[in-house]
Amino acid sequence: MTLKRTPLYQSHVDAGAKIVDFSGWQMPIHYGSQLEEHHAVRQSAGVFDVSHMNVVDLHGDGSKALLQYLLANDVARLKIPGKALYSCMLTEGGGIIDDLIVYYMDDEKYRVILNAGTHDKDMVWINTQLNDFPDVVLTERPDLAMLAIQGPLAIEKFSSLLSDEAADRVAELVVFQACEIEGVFIGRTGYTGEDGLELILPGDDVVDLWQQLMMVDVKPIGLGARDTLRLEAGMALYGLDMDETTSPLV
Repeated sequence: MTLKRTPLYQSHVDAGAKIVDFSGWQMPIHYGSQLEEHHAVRQSAGVFDVSHMNVVDLHGDGSKALLQYLLANDVARLKIPGKALYSCMLTEGGGIIDDLIVYYMDDEKYRVILNAGTHDKDMVWINTQLNDFPDVVLTERPDLAMLAIQGPLAIEKFSSLLSDEAADRVAELVVFQACEIEGVFIGRTGYTGEDGLELILPGDDVVDLWQQLMMVDVKPIGLGARDTLRLEAGMALYGLDMDETTSPLV
């Protein structure tokens, strides 16, 4: 099997990353010291390449109804554009197929962020349900890349790269809220227990942004530290802490 690469693969190699197979992707596990990377996120700011995650856009009249059927949480609560919700996607028996973030764009458009390791079964399940929701158009977005900038100084350092007006918009974001600035979808979300942002942008633009972040001393962080950070914060990992035998009611 040929392993996939994100647009930042060469940047990781050039930075001395140890590359491993992660759910069929060649991803950085660390850049020399997982412990130092862990502390960098807790004390300052670090950036993760999470472009292996699956971004899916849903359009159409039945999008809300489809998500209400698929997910454990109440998508109807999302009324403000950019508002996000964490939820589990369930089997008909209530087992957890995946955990995910869904963003409300408008009444006929939602953006869903799915795990890389569950990509195939997620898409089979969603596409199967689309038979009952013919007005919904599902679009996977492999053209997009995704970065997670996390840590107590994450927003400050990222905002130093922006215009004053754009920085003010980022500062106004509350937790689990997103906005779009100059083609970059920016959500105040994360998976580390720290404050921070997750950015979704065209893959063609991500190398330039990555380099700019390095210039303002945002440290590159591998998936090893991402795991210890989420574990320390008490955040569940699909496939380890939950699976299709797990109910969200437990």
